[in-house]
Amino acid sequence: MSSQPSLAERAAALFQDIQARICEGLESLDGKARFKTDEWKRTDLHGEKGGGGLTRILANGAVFEKAGVNFSQVRGTMPADFAAKLGAAREEMPFFATGVSLVIHPYSPMVPTTHANWRFLQLGDKQWFGGGSDLTPYYLEDEDAIHFHSTVKSVCDRYSSEYYPRFKKWCDEYFYLPHRQETRGIGGLFFDYIGRDDGADLEAFFPFVRDLGLAFNEQYLPIVERRKDLSFSEEQKKFQLLRRGRYVEFNLLYDRGTHFGLQTNGRIESILMSLPAVVHWDYCPEVRSGSREEYLLETLKKPREWV
Repeated sequence: MSSQPSLAERAAALFQDIQARICEGLESLDGKARFKTDEWKRTDLHGEKGGGGLTRILANGAVFEKAGVNFSQVRGTMPADFAAKLGAAREEMPFFATGVSLVIHPYSPMVPTTHANWRFLQLGDKQWFGGGSDLTPYYLEDEDAIHFHSTVKSVCDRYSSEYYPRFKKWCDEYFYLPHRQETRGIGGLFFDYIGRDDGADLEAFFPFVRDLGLAFNEQYLPIVERRKDLSFSEEQKKFQLLRRGRYVEFNLLYDRGTHFGLQTNGRIESILMSLPAVVHWDYCPEVRSGSREEYLLETLKKPREWV
């Protein structure tokens, strides 16, 4: 009799399925571009086979300027310094990591950028889940923020009334740029190290991660449908490119997934797929008092309760 697949194997299969479903939804909505698929392999720290992944990129679409949805399943030896950063001893040790991560940069500044990531890791004798999703609008519509948060809250509430407030707060604190004193966007959910040190039942947590991933299209695509055909000015497009700069700053300075990939000999193109194709940094840009741009910036100074 064959044995049941391990939690790691089931997580990898789940993340591949989530990738496929999200790519199908994005292609259908865009209506023009198709995902380019790139299967890759990695070499471990000591030159051994270290797993790989499937990166899918949609570019220059009718709606999406760049959308990257990456699946990875990697293994090998964790460098000692990075193992210590992840809560283990400062020594080389075996690890396994699998996950799906995505960043979607629409062409229109009326459509928010979004990010999501769900992952499972084993390091030495410990294992855990992490991930979440968040929304980064350029022209904030409260209706969109409420929809995004309501959808993910409904998933949380099926498992625990404590999940949404706990993971929403975690998200607001994580996606924060201290050097800018503002959040990256209007939040969502974030959690990490679930099961590593807290005694959480990962078998019980697995269905929650599954349902979050499968709810992503419902969480984001209706917002795109509402905003994709709205007109916008050159000034509004420029503001979007300036705000994309904040996205780049966070991903390069603070994002744990980026740091993990760079520290474990990950595939650079797949790690940096999150970066937008076009971005601006202007010196001391200003916004008009009472403008929609000011409304966004004021909102990002202090997280709000959307639902």
